[in-house]
Amino acid sequence: MSTNRRVVITGMGAVTPVGNTHTDFWAAIRRGDCGIAPITAYDTANQAVKLAAEVRIDTDAFIPPNEARKTDRFTILALIAAREALRDSGVSADNTNLERAGVLISSGIGGLATTAQEHTRGEAKGYDRVSPFFIPMTIPNMAAGRVAIEAGFLGSCSCVVTACAGGTHAVGEAMRSIRHGYTDVMLCGGAEACVIPLAMGGFTSMQALHTGSDAARASIPFDRERSGFVLGEGAGMLMLEELEHAKARGARIYAEVTGFGDSCDAYHITAPEPTGRGAVLAMENAISDAGLSPSDIGYINAHGTSTQLNDKGESIAINKVFGAGTRVPVSSTKSMTGHLLGAAGAVEAIVCAYAVRDGFLPANINLRERDADCAVNLVTGTGAETPVRHALSNSLGFGGHNATLIISRYE
Repeated sequence: MSTNRRVVITGMGAVTPVGNTHTDFWAAIRRGDCGIAPITAYDTANQAVKLAAEVRIDTDAFIPPNEARKTDRFTILALIAAREALRDSGVSADNTNLERAGVLISSGIGGLATTAQEHTRGEAKGYDRVSPFFIPMTIPNMAAGRVAIEAGFLGSCSCVVTACAGGTHAVGEAMRSIRHGYTDVMLCGGAEACVIPLAMGGFTSMQALHTGSDAARASIPFDRERSGFVLGEGAGMLMLEELEHAKARGARIYAEVTGFGDSCDAYHITAPEPTGRGAVLAMENAISDAGLSPSDIGYINAHGTSTQLNDKGESIAINKVFGAGTRVPVSSTKSMTGHLLGAAGAVEAIVCAYAVRDGFLPANINLRERDADCAVNLVTGTGAETPVRHALSNSLGFGGHNATLIISRYE
């Protein structure tokens, strides 16, 4: 099998706290919209966390209520975004061998909302009375399975679960599948929906979440006053395609996925390795995989969660890869979307695809006072109109999982 096939992005779909199509999402990112607001999904009176980055969408317009009752919200969001990406790409049985079309969708937690709901039901009525759909609703691979069923894709169908690195791993592994000749087309990305009391309580007890009430000071990556991440929900999907396959059917090409690298900190279950060793290795592997050098990278979409340890460690890693005092522009779009966990990397890959296509670098919004320990060149204000050929996107997950993508302008 060929090992050097080029892989391009021919379709995208997004359901996010700032926009429910990929075009609306990108317009919001360009404006610097903030999707963080008081939680509406449940009563927060008895919990410390009052803010989240919720998706505002009428899911009944996409999934009939009788079907939605059998489907966890993370899968519903995945289906909505995947339908958009499929429609946007134009991939169909008329122009693609569906036996060589696959699906790879990540979720960090899967159907946690259903787990919590059915546990309560079991406590009240007996566990033999829980929903017969409980198991298929909760397993993290169900989003990939449901998307494959709808799309009719008969090739590889899988789910990578690497916490907050999952979305990036999904896109990277899908790219490798096409590059190495196993598939021609891959619908890939991530989905998450756990803005629920149980998840909030779990993250709060580990002191990972911001507990303030000011949305403008909640998710503030690299700011000296940052105090934890803001939980978000959503889905991002990309249609990846082998270049010659895309050209043969006259597909529109947004950008090219040129590199992927990953690594493990092998250090701690939640804390990043303080010297940035694992993140350095992932970035170096991705840059090498793309056949580039650090000087070729024109923008970094940082993992940038707004936690003390993550932002400092990632900044150290960036300076190790690109040189102390590097001037490569950096921003974390989690300042707008909050942290979408297993969906984050896929949504941020969409950001990078648009950044290289349109020559626009999103801002790290709401930054007031840069942390001296985060010595990176942050994009601020309203963003920057800057031509860029190659963008790098980082994702760093609990368990020490690190993943990096290189998204390049299609030429």
